[in-house]
Amino acid sequence: MKNGGIRYCLLMSVFIILLFFFNIVFGSIHIPLSSIVKILTGQEERDTWRFIVIETRLPQAITAVLCGGALAVSGLMLQTAFKNPLAGPSIFGINSGAGLGVAIVMLMMGGSVSAGVMHLSGFIAVLISAFLGAMLVTAVIFFFSSKVHNNVMLLIIGIMIGYISNSAITLLNYFATEEGVKSYMVWGMGNFGGVSMAHMPVFASVTIVGLIASMLLIKPLNALLLGEQYAENLGINTIRVRNWLLIITGLLTAITTAFCGPIAFIGLAVPHISRLLLSTENHRQLLPATMLTGAAVTLLCNIICYLPREGGIIPLNAVTPIMGAPVIIYVIARHNGKDRMNYS
Repeated sequence: MKNGGIRYCLLMSVFIILLFFFNIVFGSIHIPLSSIVKILTGQEERDTWRFIVIETRLPQAITAVLCGGALAVSGLMLQTAFKNPLAGPSIFGINSGAGLGVAIVMLMMGGSVSAGVMHLSGFIAVLISAFLGAMLVTAVIFFFSSKVHNNVMLLIIGIMIGYISNSAITLLNYFATEEGVKSYMVWGMGNFGGVSMAHMPVFASVTIVGLIASMLLIKPLNALLLGEQYAENLGINTIRVRNWLLIITGLLTAITTAFCGPIAFIGLAVPHISRLLLSTENHRQLLPATMLTGAAVTLLCNIICYLPREGGIIPLNAVTPIMGAPVIIYVIARHNGKDRMNYS
């Protein structure tokens, strides 16, 4: 990694630490800073405050870090694989596919992400359903990418797949119970509070495995920048790379969507933020930088959600488009209507 990339990652790491601290301090209930320090250092403090800090704010901050990194990396890999600046888990309908899997479990089987680990309708069932839904949509997109070489048309196909998934979700909501519909609607607004400390080991382990696996794809991703034929001439099995990319993207999208809801714009916008700040397409710098930038952005979004204080909590999906949409508009304007980003 070059000096510019190292400096960027170090600076972003400092931002993450500061934002992580602010996520612990700020919330809908005011807790004095001195009390938070005592709680984090294991000193005696009020049980209510201890529960809020240890069981609510701390896991939310950790979840935001992991979720942001996972979605951002997923978006970057999809944009590289499809050579499309508008590729992302939400635009291509991958989030909708994962959401459909979650809807099947929550609305038809009565499952919940807060249920017991080993229970059939618990979050293991939710995770598996979300993974299968995300994988199915990603596989369909990859299939059409070999048939349709126009990126705008491929993008439209992804949007249509998302509409089909959302239509199925609407039908499930129509026939579901009132309680199930309410639970699914709240889940669909997006939040980082769906992972408790009891579930954190599973959530963190799956996400970290996916992120490490994505780091192992840095070399083939760089080769794909110059085209599949060039990559194959270097001895890279492009079919195998695409299959692994499919699995990793499906896994990361599934785990984040299952627990945090279908979060929009993080996977789409964050890779462009990293590209603009680093001015490089080299994944040795870009991928870890995107991972860190995604974590910083989601931590910032989570803080904004709690700005009303006692007035309530803003849904996460009401905040992420405000931060992500201007970036995408700028990217589209910058490329002057081109449907393919120049990755050279």
